[in-house]
Amino acid sequence: MSEKRAGAKPGTIRRRIRTTGWLALLALVLAVVAFVVWTQIVMAGDRRATIEVFDNAAVQVTDTGDSIVMTPTGEDGGADASGEGLVFIPGAKVDPYAYLYKLSGAVEESGLTVVITKPTLNLAFFDQRPLSTFTEAAPDVTDWFVGGHSLGGVRACQWADTEDVAGLVLFGSYCANDLSQSGLPVLSIGGSNDGLSTPAKIEDASGRLPADTEFVELDGANHADFGDYGVQPGDGTSTVSDEDVRAEITDAIDAFVG
Repeated sequence: MSEKRAGAKPGTIRRRIRTTGWLALLALVLAVVAFVVWTQIVMAGDRRATIEVFDNAAVQVTDTGDSIVMTPTGEDGGADASGEGLVFIPGAKVDPYAYLYKLSGAVEESGLTVVITKPTLNLAFFDQRPLSTFTEAAPDVTDWFVGGHSLGGVRACQWADTEDVAGLVLFGSYCANDLSQSGLPVLSIGGSNDGLSTPAKIEDASGRLPADTEFVELDGANHADFGDYGVQPGDGTSTVSDEDVRAEITDAIDAFVG
């Protein structure tokens, strides 16, 4: 007599395969949900700094849904609109409103229109919308600069490489793509105490920017000083006031776009 070989029945094997598949799918769904939740936990903008901008008669703030637009009003001694604009991309998981105060000086004094984007999932590299998505928010602007803070600056470099822009403005950031032969005007502002985009990292990446790039280092400023959102893990210690950082940023942008 022949012996029957012991083993699982075909139906049992199919059930195990289905169970394993469903468990794998469930794990993937949970991972995606956890990631999306993580992206929504942002570093919130400072309420006091934001209110100060809203109370400034020289600056009008409008939320378009896709972005926050600051336009000069010409009131209270502020500048009239210059016809120049800056589309600015926030750093990773930083509240776009956290940049109002530091950028409002350029609006008030230079007449620059500033459009701060609201990146997809609060991460610039997920946002593949074209530049026109944001420039359409200020149709009176004729010359557009692009810029950003940290990861937002990396994304702005990509825009600068593919779009017709007037120049690039980096806050505590550097390019991953090579713009060295682009002839593009570039302003790179860093902080001497930046623990994330350190002066050494900015220097190491400088070869990817045009030779005539203007580098400005803010003495005592750290990575989070380019916005107003509190302490950021891994950053250095700031030894300068928000008012002084705003003034230096304003002066640098005014000289660059003017």
